[in-house]
Amino acid sequence: MTGNHRNSITRRRAIAVTGGTVAAGGLAVAGYQSAFADTTTDATDDATASATSTGECATLMASVTEGPYYLDGALVRKDITEGKAGVPLTLRLTVVDATDGCTPVKGAAVEIWHCDAWGYYSGYTTANPGGSAPAESEEGDSANDSTYLRGYQVANANGVVKFETIFPGWYTPRTCHIHVKVHTGGEKEDGTYEGGKVNYTGQLFFADDIAEEIFTLDPYSKHTGSYTTLDNDMVYDGGGAASGLLTLKAVHKKDPSKGYKGFLTLGIDPDAENTGAGSGGGGTPPSDAPTGTPPSDAPSDSASPSASASS
Repeated sequence: MTGNHRNSITRRRAIAVTGGTVAAGGLAVAGYQSAFADTTTDATDDATASATSTGECATLMASVTEGPYYLDGALVRKDITEGKAGVPLTLRLTVVDATDGCTPVKGAAVEIWHCDAWGYYSGYTTANPGGSAPAESEEGDSANDSTYLRGYQVANANGVVKFETIFPGWYTPRTCHIHVKVHTGGEKEDGTYEGGKVNYTGQLFFADDIAEEIFTLDPYSKHTGSYTTLDNDMVYDGGGAASGLLTLKAVHKKDPSKGYKGFLTLGIDPDAENTGAGSGGGGTPPSDAPTGTPPSDAPSDSASPSASASS
């Protein structure tokens, strides 16, 4: 990886297991033209996701720590970028009931959050990502510092949710990842999701070769230092899709800056509850980190511009 050295820290298994492993994992779909385009391939994606989730039954995913950068009150929206620069990433996650033949969980609310290209989380923009990186304020974007790269989507009849975001950066001592929670029993209210319970708390991971290639591109390359690979991460346990490893499909095989689509099936128990709070791992937030919900003037779905593809 250009400009970076692999971190040799010993893996610490910071995992709170709530079930077994997953047998069904990523899905791959070809034929799309753009990372963010909602074209006729969406119907194909949904059909493929539904067929896979019902045809290859998954056991329970293992819940892990929610980490130190969680904030309540994320907005219900598909595009969570708010103009943050980075390589486009479209996520299609399928939620299935692993206790009932892996039937799709219609209405499940999937919540994700992750750092930007330089390793900064919204709400924690003064937290040092490790290595050498410009201050988050130097990114020059119009993103709301309390809400960017956070959001909910509610699963359709096939249990599928879709997000438009950017490929996450990294921070010490973690590998590249996205946090995820699956909620059921609540409802959309005032632009967010209220009530119900958290059935699953997990993290989504990226193959090292793809992540390291992305990190040689601008703006990622401005953050240098010791990047932690999957084998040395404190949370990822080497279980592949069962442990949250995404299946990734490049928009353009010869140009990674054009973006990726990521797929994973999440097998949950709708009767279980696991918030992931207090599980440890994931780094330490600054002492002056904010708490509570995003401000009332936070950007809505209609106000969120698309991500900028890096060159």
